[in-house]
Amino acid sequence: MRRVFKMKEFFVQLRISLTAVLALAVLVCGIYPLLVWSAGQALFPRQSGGSLVRAGGTVAGSALLAQGFTGPSYFHPRPSAAGGGYDASSSGGSNLGPTSQKLIAAVRERAAAYRAENKLAPGGAIPVDAVTASASGLDPHISVSNALMQARRVAEARGLSEETLRGRITAHTEGRTLAILGEPRVNVLMLNLDLDQERGPR
Repeated sequence: MRRVFKMKEFFVQLRISLTAVLALAVLVCGIYPLLVWSAGQALFPRQSGGSLVRAGGTVAGSALLAQGFTGPSYFHPRPSAAGGGYDASSSGGSNLGPTSQKLIAAVRERAAAYRAENKLAPGGAIPVDAVTASASGLDPHISVSNALMQARRVAEARGLSEETLRGRITAHTEGRTLAILGEPRVNVLMLNLDLDQERGPR
């Protein structure tokens, strides 16, 4: 009798466990994701869709992800350590510490290239975001000072006045998040697309 009782108790507990697993699977893997997706589509359709930016009817990128603009007529993003650079499928930093000789050498090399590219005086101060990658490697923003230092190069390449470029930078400057977090910044993709739409890429 005791063995029969134990077997009955086992099957009762098994049925309860399986029912709980099935109910949680339906709730957590079905109902909850559906509710979150529906709320995102209803309340934040652009953000839940990846904050995609369209130009000329085609997707030009995402306002949340940096792209590797390199031409002289474009504002350049900060360096990227994501994959081979700006790889959205391999987000991440270099994980090199401040005493790393490899990092120090990379920063010096980037600083020299940045000064030469933007016709700055050798040894002159430059924004730190111009020579260091973000933690994700995909930060779409640069500092206002970084954008202003690139303005002369972009203005010359596009045949625009530097004053015009500075006005565009001001128009695309985003304030601190919630008015207290971070620093004013410029979204590189949005600024470059604005310039392309006005005069066309060069």
